[in-house]
Amino acid sequence: MAELKTKATEASIDEYLASRANEEQRVDCQVLMAMLTRVTKEKPKMWGPSIVGYGTYKYTYESGRTGEMCRAGFAIRGRELVIYILAEGGEQQGLLRELGKHKMGKSCLYIKRLADINPDVLEKL
Repeated sequence: MAELKTKATEASIDEYLASRANEEQRVDCQVLMAMLTRVTKEKPKMWGPSIVGYGTYKYTYESGRTGEMCRAGFAIRGRELVIYILAEGGEQQGLLRELGKHKMGKSCLYIKRLADINPDVLEKL
């Protein structure tokens, strides 16, 4: 079985942000880091080469394969910020409608900038 690429590492978050983020993204990432630290009560850690993650959870696929991933996190993907959260419940779906300009995948919230969304709603998610 192949080893998972996305796992906690000791890589530098500051170096990651310096290498990937433009000035606006750097400011947004600092705000996200403060928010996620406050909400999760966890310290940030790099997960794989490009996710700033908080906390951990274990999962098992139907095949029996297991893994571990951060509970919440974010990454810079080109001009977008991707926020990794689980937002599948009814309450979360209602909050997403109030969030502002975004796209939502299964557990990936895509935004261009924090100014496009309501930070209070994001914190509740």
